[in-house]
Amino acid sequence: MARAMFEYTKTILEKVSFNKELFKKELEKAVNRLLPYEIKELYYWLKEFTFNKPELQLCLVLVENKKRSF
Repeated sequence: MARAMFEYTKTILEKVSFNKELFKKELEKAVNRLLPYEIKELYYWLKEFTFNKPELQLCLVLVENKKRSF
């Protein structure tokens, strides 16, 4: 079940990536709902996903801060 939530989160983030504010909002929800190891995976996935999207790269800080707290 947990893996399904992680995959669902990635799908949602891909779909809302056209809007920075919506992306940030969905990312915040995901960080609060995912397990610690999934947040680490999400961080690495986000680094790759946002590589050519500089407007979304700022959102990496949200995940990075949560990842450090573990």
